[in-house]
Amino acid sequence: MADTFEPKAHVAHMEKMLGLTIEEDWRPVVEMHIAAIEKAAEAVLDFPLEDHAEAAPVFVP
Repeated sequence: MADTFEPKAHVAHMEKMLGLTIEEDWRPVVEMHIAAIEKAAEAVLDFPLEDHAEAAPVFVP
């Protein structure tokens, strides 16, 4: 069973761990951004790669 990501719980936990104070007016915005970051990370992690794919040592545009 996969764990579900809870942005509100994550923000509250990291606020304590990092010794931050998030103003209540900003909390919904911070939680919204954390949720958006989780969705972006999910898309990256779900991208299929072949078994022999390796990271490029140097980026060349």
